[in-house]
Amino acid sequence: MTHEHRRVTEMAATYPASDIRKMFNLALDYPNAVKLTVGEPDFNTPEHVKAAGIRGIQDNHTRYVANAGIPDLRTAIAQKYTARWNRAVTSDNVMVSFGAMEALTFALDVSVSPGEEVIIPDPSFPNYVGQIHRLGGVAVPVPVTEANDFKLRAADVATAVSDKTAAIIINSPSNPLGSVMDQADLEALVDLSDEHGFTIISDEVYDEIVFDDAQFTSIAEVRDGFDRFLVVNSFSKTYAMTGWRCGFLIGPSDVIAPMAFLQEGLTSSLPGFVQDAAVAAITGPQDPVATMVSSYVERRDLLAERINAIDGLSLIRPEATFYSFVNISEWGLSSWELAIRLLQEQELATIPGSAFGAQGEGYLRLTFSVSPETINEGCDRLERFAAAR
Repeated sequence: MTHEHRRVTEMAATYPASDIRKMFNLALDYPNAVKLTVGEPDFNTPEHVKAAGIRGIQDNHTRYVANAGIPDLRTAIAQKYTARWNRAVTSDNVMVSFGAMEALTFALDVSVSPGEEVIIPDPSFPNYVGQIHRLGGVAVPVPVTEANDFKLRAADVATAVSDKTAAIIINSPSNPLGSVMDQADLEALVDLSDEHGFTIISDEVYDEIVFDDAQFTSIAEVRDGFDRFLVVNSFSKTYAMTGWRCGFLIGPSDVIAPMAFLQEGLTSSLPGFVQDAAVAAITGPQDPVATMVSSYVERRDLLAERINAIDGLSLIRPEATFYSFVNISEWGLSSWELAIRLLQEQELATIPGSAFGAQGEGYLRLTFSVSPETINEGCDRLERFAAAR
């Protein structure tokens, strides 16, 4: 009997393609399109951070380094979050990664086995589904609705917990929703974790991009002694370092420790000079962060004012991040249909809400990490589309 060999595994062949990437690819055919799509700061990396990376290269920090990250960076991260969370964090609690995506990979690798379930918010960052699929896990979506101010509610999570639940991924502040979870729901999630034994993987990459009087609470701050969590974070958004690819995890030392071995078999280590730049970012002047956040507030307000003035569109003003989730339901088009028509008829690139899960249908995600001029031009094109409907 001849065994038939596949050229591509079932996992790879069925990997869920992101509609965000599909829209990016379609927009390539419209070189003059106004893009309210890209989820990255339009600011440059701060000068002192770039200088530290350059010095690292000049000092020949271009060889292999420790799998878990250089000691200076792990210590700097630990010191920052010891102060911020008012709990002891040491370098043994820190793992440096190639961006937050690899950090998420590690978090799932140590928490989830094939066939086990991972609860995720719906809508949420689409790569959560892909990462769970890669492991042979099962993503279990929990609806997050506008009626609840786009906040994940612990009571809804409780209905999704089963004896197969290995983890939950939470994302506060939220991409794509721009919301911040309430502390009461975080406390209830900790209770559920204690009761059922699942890990809380908390994606907190937007933890410093919070506006007005919104109160962000890390899962690590909720309860003294609770350690069934892994915090995923990154330098990309806070410090405008998306291309540097420097992320990290914080968690219990016994859970963090195996990640260095996983790193050995994946990418070995993040370049030393990149980590030098990250040290400068976290220990140096924080004025650039405050400047960026202040600018995002102004852009958020501009976008909210313009969107809410367009007939048939509405927007809850985001509390955090640089994303808005615009309600398009009155226009009677699916989010994908509207995104395609805006691109074809107005050369305006947006992201359909359905790219983030079934509950995203009826919405568009628009970013306000772009210039005010780009926001105004994008809204002008939305207005022209609305007038011509």
